[in-house]
Amino acid sequence: MADPKKSRSYRDAGVDIDAGDALVEAIKPFAKATARAGTSAGLGGFGALFDLKAAGYRDPILVATTDGVGTKLKIAIAANRHDTIGIDLVAMCVNDLVVQGAEPLFFLDYFATGRLAVEQATTIVKGIAAACGAVGCALIGGETAEMPGMYAVGDYDLAGFAVGAVERNQLLDGANVALGDVILGLESDGLHSNGFSLVRRVVDEAGLSYTAAAPFAPTRSLADELLRPTRLYVKPCLAALKAGGVKAYAHVTGGGIEENVPRVLPDGLTAEIDVATWPLPPVFAWLARTAGIARAEMARTFNCGIGMVAIVAPGQVDAVAGVLTHAGERVHRIGRIVKGAGEAGAHLLNLERAWPG
Repeated sequence: MADPKKSRSYRDAGVDIDAGDALVEAIKPFAKATARAGTSAGLGGFGALFDLKAAGYRDPILVATTDGVGTKLKIAIAANRHDTIGIDLVAMCVNDLVVQGAEPLFFLDYFATGRLAVEQATTIVKGIAAACGAVGCALIGGETAEMPGMYAVGDYDLAGFAVGAVERNQLLDGANVALGDVILGLESDGLHSNGFSLVRRVVDEAGLSYTAAAPFAPTRSLADELLRPTRLYVKPCLAALKAGGVKAYAHVTGGGIEENVPRVLPDGLTAEIDVATWPLPPVFAWLARTAGIARAEMARTFNCGIGMVAIVAPGQVDAVAGVLTHAGERVHRIGRIVKGAGEAGAHLLNLERAWPG
C-alpha cells in the first residue's frame, strides 16, 4: 500500500517535464533554420500558423499527408544510429505531396518514447530539420510524448505530417494520362522505408550483426547500408513539372511499382514496365538470394531500385529526363502506357530474366 504521506511527482511516474523543456530549447535553432515565406511563429505555441498569401499563392489547393518510418526504426535503435531516420520521416511525407504537384509548405513531427533521452531526440529532430530545409519546407511544430509503460526504455516511434499547396489549375491527378505515354523511373537510394519487417527477419535468420560488413557492400557496415535515408524527390520533380510534359508521378513505397503506379492511372489503362531497363541494386539481389524471396514477392514488397515514377507525354520525354538528370536524379526509361481492361493496372516484363529468383 502506498504511503499517503509521501509526496509523488510526475517524474516518479517516469515522465520528465524538464527533459521535454530541454529538448524544445535544443531543437529551436534547427526549426528556425527551416523558416520560409508564410511562416509566422516559432516553436512553443499551442498551434502553428501559415499564411498562404504571404507564400505567394492565389487560388491554392491544400494537400496533406501523414506517414511514419515503420520498423526501420528498430534497426536505428539496435545500431544506435539516429541521424538519418528523421530524413526518412520527412521524405515519406513530402514525396507523396509532390505526386499531386504540391510544393511542401510545412511539417510537424510526433515523437513518442518510453523515457526521453534529450541527446537522442535532438539528433532525430536535427535530421528532420535538415530534410525540411532541403525541400523548402518549414518545420513549424510537433509533439513529444514520454509514455513509460507504453514503450520499452530505448524504444521510440515517429510520425510525420506534411501540408503542401498547388494552384488549382496545376493540380496533378493523372486524369490526362493516355495511351503511348512514356514511363520514366527515378532510382532509389536502396530500401528507403518499406519492407523492413522482412529485412529484419532475413538479418536475424542469417545471424548477422548490424555492425558487421554488409555482405553485398563489404566496405560498409550492414547498418550503413540498411539505414540509407529515403531519397527526397521534391525539388527535381517540381522542376520537371515546370518544364512541362509530366502527366503523373507515383511514389514507389509499400506495394512496389506494381501497386503504386496504377493509383495514378485512369481505368482502362495499364503501365507496362520492363524491369530489365534499370539495374537491381545489390541489397535487393542479396535479400532475394539469402531468403529465397520469390520475384513477385520482391516486386510487391520493395521498390527494387525505383523510388519515383514519372509518366510523360512522348514528345517531351527527353526534355523531362534532362531536367531530372540535371537536378541529380538517375533516370531510366522503363515502360509505356498501354490499353488495359477494366481497372487501371501494371504489368512487369522480364522478371525471370532480370531478377534473381
